[in-house]
Amino acid sequence: MELQFSRHRRLRQSAGMRSLVRETYLHTEDLIYPLFVVEGENKRNEIPSMPGVYHISLDHLNKEMQEVVDLGIKSVILFGVPDEKDATGTGAYHDHGIVQRAISQTKEAFPELVVIADTCLCQYTDHGHCGIVKDGQVLNDPSLQLLAQTAVSQAKAGADIIAPSNMMDGFVAAIRQGLDEAGFDHIAIMSYGVKYSSAFYGPFRDAAHSTPQFGDRKTYQMDPANRMEALREAESDMLEGADFLIVKPALAYLDIIRDVKNTFNVPIVAYNVSGEYSMIKAAAQNGWVDEKAIVMESMIGMKRAGADLILTYFAKDIARWLKDQ
Repeated sequence: MELQFSRHRRLRQSAGMRSLVRETYLHTEDLIYPLFVVEGENKRNEIPSMPGVYHISLDHLNKEMQEVVDLGIKSVILFGVPDEKDATGTGAYHDHGIVQRAISQTKEAFPELVVIADTCLCQYTDHGHCGIVKDGQVLNDPSLQLLAQTAVSQAKAGADIIAPSNMMDGFVAAIRQGLDEAGFDHIAIMSYGVKYSSAFYGPFRDAAHSTPQFGDRKTYQMDPANRMEALREAESDMLEGADFLIVKPALAYLDIIRDVKNTFNVPIVAYNVSGEYSMIKAAAQNGWVDEKAIVMESMIGMKRAGADLILTYFAKDIARWLKDQ
C-alpha cells in the first residue's frame, strides 16, 4: 500500500525557497538602542559585565549617535548615571540633569532620531529604589509626583517618547496628566507595563549603578510565576494612556509577549535585557556559540512571539549584520 503523507520539505529545498515562504522578518527599523550617559569628560568606558556597551560622557555622545544614524537605527533610549544621588532622586527631574542634557544635545544634532527617555528614580536615589522610601517601605503615591516631574523635564529637553520603568501603581496616569498639563499632550508614553522582578537584570544594575541598598524590588516588580497578572498590569496602563507596552525581560517571557500582543492593539516592545545580552556575549567570547546566529535567532523568536519593536544592546551589531545580508 502506498504511503500517504505531506511533503513539507518541498518548501525548504533552497535558500531562495526558504526566503520566499519566510513568515517572520527583522528590520533595522525594529531596533531601539540603549545608551548610558555619564557626567564628566572624555569618558567612553566599557562596562565590565556588558562587553561592547559603554558609559559615555556628553563630549563623546554625538560620535556615538552618528554611528547609530549611519547604521540606519531610528530610535535610542537614554539612561542617565549621575555623579550625585539623594533620597528623592533629584537628578532625575532636574532640568539640567545628565539625561536632560543628553536628550537636548541629541535632538539638536540628530533631530530625525526618535529619542526615548527612561523615566525612573532608581539611578538617582541613594537607596537605589524606584520611588520615595520611608521606614524601609517604597511609597507608591508620593512617588508619582516625582515621576511626573521627571517626565515633564525630559519632554522639555526634547524627548519624543517617555518610557516610565518604575512599576508604581498609577504611574502612567500620573505621567499622562503631568505631560498634558505642561502642554506635552503630543508626547507618547512607552510604558514598561509588564516588568518582572528578574535575575536577568544583574548587569544593568552594574551599568546604571542602581542596585538597591536594602531589600529588593519584588513589592513593585512582578512575580515571574504570574501570567494573568501581566494582562491586568497592561490593561491598567492602557486605560491610563499608554501608547506602547514593554514586556521585560524577553527571552524567558515570550509567552507573555504573545499574550499581550493578542490582547492589546498597540505596538509591543520586547526588552532584550542585560543578562540575556551578557550571557550570549560571554558564551561567544569562549567560543561556545556562534554569536551572530544565536542573536539573530533570538531576535526572530521575539518577533515571532509578537514584538513589534526590540530594545536591545545588540542593536548596532544586528544593524551591521542586516546590512551585510
